[in-house]
Amino acid sequence: MSATSDHKLFLYALILLGLILFGFFLLSTTGLLTLALTSDRSYISWVIFALYGLATVHWLWRAWSLSQEHMHCATADQAANQDAGFSEFEDKGYVGGFLTSMKQQNGADSTRLLIDTLGDQLTNTHAPGHFIADLLLKLGLTGTVIGFILMLLPIGQIQEFDPSLMQQLLSAMSGGMAVALYTTLAGLVTSTLLKMQYYLLDASLVDLVNKLAVISQIKPTASQPSS
Repeated sequence: MSATSDHKLFLYALILLGLILFGFFLLSTTGLLTLALTSDRSYISWVIFALYGLATVHWLWRAWSLSQEHMHCATADQAANQDAGFSEFEDKGYVGGFLTSMKQQNGADSTRLLIDTLGDQLTNTHAPGHFIADLLLKLGLTGTVIGFILMLLPIGQIQEFDPSLMQQLLSAMSGGMAVALYTTLAGLVTSTLLKMQYYLLDASLVDLVNKLAVISQIKPTASQPSS
């Protein structure tokens, strides 16, 4: 296989990241992104975008790591087809650990357990991203509640009706509504994007585990070192 096909996941991740950055660039040029950040007196939108940026860095790193695992899997598949041993993969990530453990196991049940364990280990590496995606949505909803509180707070402070204070009251209420709307929008957009990003990793993870299952079943003798 070529290096391009081995790192197909990472290339897809870079394309998706480019589209996301282009979308934020368009929002920035139209002034909507700046308006959303400056109108949020609670600063929750800032926290949301900061967390999204950190999660995206983690996502990109996991995409690279998973691409490396696919490359090791492709090389192991070639070795299995040639009835070669897997000793050269012992220090090569999760795939190397799986192949090393497979040499020490006998029976289909043991191999199935190793595959399930590998799937759980790889799934756990994506857990921070899924957690942050849910956290972003909850932060957006928290901003909604805070925005409504800020919007209704001036009404509770009115002691008597004065038409001259209506403009100030409406201005204060619009500020609270801006907090509610912008934080909700920021939470929804970033949470949806992050879930889509990690869905790409999850699909690639399932594909990797399935490939290893095929290797272990079709060429069981290849797990033994060649004489």
